Amino acid sequence: MSYTRERSQPYQPGQSAPFKVSRSKIELFTQCPRCFWLDVRLKISRPSSPPFNINKTIDELFKKEFDVHRAAGTPHPIMTTNKLTGVVPFAHADLDKWRYNFTGVVALHKPTNLHVFGAVDDVWVNERDELIVVDYKATSKAREVGIDSDWQISYKRQMETYQWLLRQNGFTVSDTGYFVYTNARMDADGFGDQLQFTTKLIPYTGNDDWVEKTLTKMKAVIDADDMPPVGKDLMDQTKPCEYCSYAKARTELTLSHLTKLSNKP
Repeated sequence: MSYTRERSQPYQPGQSAPFKVSRSKIELFTQCPRCFWLDVRLKISRPSSPPFNINKTIDELFKKEFDVHRAAGTPHPIMTTNKLTGVVPFAHADLDKWRYNFTGVVALHKPTNLHVFGAVDDVWVNERDELIVVDYKATSKAREVGIDSDWQISYKRQMETYQWLLRQNGFTVSDTGYFVYTNARMDADGFGDQLQFTTKLIPYTGNDDWVEKTLTKMKAVIDADDMPPVGKDLMDQTKPCEYCSYAKARTELTLSHLTKLSNKP
C-alpha cells in the first residue's frame, strides 16, 4: 500500500492551517530546541545519516512474521515464550497507514494546532482490549541488549509518543509496551552468508504525561523569531549539541579565514 508524500513547508507564525510535526520532530526538540527551530522555521535540517538498510530489512521481516499471526488471530511464539497470556497482534483496517512513515497514527493537538503523527512498528492487544505499542530494534553487540543506557531515553520517548497518539484516537492503551530487540551474534565461527540473531522481548512501562507539555513548548518556540538556546548532546548530556558545536566551529573558522584573506596586502 502506498500513500502520497507531501513535502512540508516552513512554519509561518500565526498560520491557521495545522502544522505537521512528526514523532521524530518531537524528539529533535527534546534534544536541541535550536536544531528544531532551524528545521521547522528555515528548513535547515541536521545532516542525515546513512540509511540502516539491514535494520530496515529486519523491521520488514518482523512485520511479515507478526502479520501471519495477526491474520490467524494467534499469539506469536515470542508472546508464548514470555508468558503474555491473551496477547495477540492487533488487527485493524488502518494498521498499514499507522505503520507508514509519512502518515502514521495522527492526532490534532487543538491547543497548539499541531498535527502530530508517528509510524508505529506494531500494535498488539491483550485480553482486556488494551492496545500494546511494540517497537522493533536491531543491533549487533557482544553483550546482551537492554534499554538502560542514558541515550536510550529516545527509545522510551518514542514509545510514549505512540501511546499518546493512540489514546488521542480513542483507544485504551496499556502503559506497558514492548521492544522486540534482536542482536546479531558476534561469537559465530564465520559469516557463511548469514547472520545469527538472538531476539529478546523487553517490557517498558511508559508515561506520556510529558507529550502535551512538550507540544506547548514547541509551539512557543516556533512562534518566536529568536533562536532558542542550544540543547544537549544525546550521547553525553554534559556536552552541547554536537551539530550546533560543529556549526559554531565551522562558522568561526570560516570567518577567521576570510578575515585573514581580506587583510592580505
